[in-house]
Amino acid sequence: MSFLTSNVTKQFMPDLIKSSGKMKNDTTLKPVNSSKPQAGNLSRRSFLSSCGFCAACAALAPLSFLPGAAPVPVVGKKLKIKIIYSLHAPVQNQPDWPNTGFDFRPHMERFTGLLQKQFPGYQFIAMMASGPEEAGKIAREDLKDPADGFIVFQMNCWNQVVNRISETGKPVLYVDFQFGGSGGFLVYNAAFLRQNKPNVGFVASSDINDLLASVGYFSMSAGGAGFGKAVAEVRRKRTPVPGKPATAGDKPDLLSADDCIARMKQSKILAVQDQNAKIASPLMMMPVEFIPFSEVSDAWSSAGKDEARSIAEKWQKEARQATGVSFATLETSAAMYLGMKSVLRKHGASAITINCLGGFYGGHIHAYPCLGFHELNNEGLVGGCECDVNSAATMLAFSILTNGRPGYISDPVIDTSKRQIIYAHCVASNKSFGPKGPSGAFDIMTHSEDRQGASVRSILPEGYMTTSLQLNEERKEILFHQAVTVGNDPDDRACRTKLCAEPVGDIEKLFTMWDRWGWHRVTFYGDLKGPVYELAGKAGWKVVEEA
Repeated sequence: MSFLTSNVTKQFMPDLIKSSGKMKNDTTLKPVNSSKPQAGNLSRRSFLSSCGFCAACAALAPLSFLPGAAPVPVVGKKLKIKIIYSLHAPVQNQPDWPNTGFDFRPHMERFTGLLQKQFPGYQFIAMMASGPEEAGKIAREDLKDPADGFIVFQMNCWNQVVNRISETGKPVLYVDFQFGGSGGFLVYNAAFLRQNKPNVGFVASSDINDLLASVGYFSMSAGGAGFGKAVAEVRRKRTPVPGKPATAGDKPDLLSADDCIARMKQSKILAVQDQNAKIASPLMMMPVEFIPFSEVSDAWSSAGKDEARSIAEKWQKEARQATGVSFATLETSAAMYLGMKSVLRKHGASAITINCLGGFYGGHIHAYPCLGFHELNNEGLVGGCECDVNSAATMLAFSILTNGRPGYISDPVIDTSKRQIIYAHCVASNKSFGPKGPSGAFDIMTHSEDRQGASVRSILPEGYMTTSLQLNEERKEILFHQAVTVGNDPDDRACRTKLCAEPVGDIEKLFTMWDRWGWHRVTFYGDLKGPVYELAGKAGWKVVEEA
């Protein structure tokens, strides 16, 4: 869970901060009051006035107790630090991470109060910005009322605020509100690293103390020079050392690279982006065809009602629970599965990827395909999210290589305090080792961001080596990293399935590729390093290791 969901009403007791600087596991934030807030009813003025002293933070240990923390001056002129919360609205009024209706206000208020209490030598000024226009206004106003530095929290994914603030040249501490802003954080931060911006440091941690240990360096930087380097040194010191390797035995049944390539050339991918149809260029030798929403919708409406009901009953029986999802919704999801499967048969295809959110919100499709994708992936076919053709091709290529193991497409989050990468999405197979392998537990839940339809939380196996990949046809590159699975995160924010794993290699390097490759990764169970390199060599491609 994110450090911004810390239970500040009872935590920060004297035993909270241990000698290791790590936080206890109770990280559930209690609301300020029991009244239900309304979206957008917090003005900038009222927000600032609410961010005063936070009495619940009074028991915090001194910052000097934190390993790697900078000394904080408390005499002389106070440093002025502007805190910018980058988000759509104080109460989220649209589908996005963390989820619609999410109330950011207690998080922002308590977070500002914590900084004010912990750093009496600083003056903190809190504000909000939703995009580059408001960020630009803050930067222009800063010329008249200059700050010594900025803390920018990426609360929602794609609000381009930090991009403009980083151009001021002043020290900028960029913070991921995990399972809220993680996509934009990873992509924008990778660009900063590639540009080698010395004034930007970052925090990607579920431990509040990792943030506190970095804030002290505002007093050490000269106009931003060296700030990013200083924060990076703190982050590395506070990141745990690599843990134990995978303990569970797993030997994938693999095709040879030659046989894999032969099958790939015969395996078609269907892409459903809009109402247009066309034949596209192949992806790593796999044929690609775009078909319209209408074809999928017609197949959905033609699905047999009795067969759809039978599949819905099967899902309901197999799932541990179906939370917030009616049986009627399961039936429409089952009809979508049957419709997609009939379209695959019609076109002689092995994979389908759909612009699910655009199709559903636009009224072009009438059920989320999540449960249908889950079932297709269990059968050795490919159902891919968001009309991400590159990811669908990655899923198909390496499913062929592993004789039917499903790829898990995800939106990853990185947590340095646990030395973990968390692969999050609302679709996942529960047969990680292929159609003939064992079945894992799964829950049926609403799609997380909008609390509608039906999706899947799959409880994926722990203690196994995984291989995460992404294809890029233009560069003829395969992105590659590996991680050992260690658990499943039940956090209600963001996507339903959250597989936690410890990266193999350099977790700092793992922050560097997101701007060139996008947010999605496709994860397979198994140590596929040798086979990936062999396949790349036969295809004339290059493997790029991101960790």
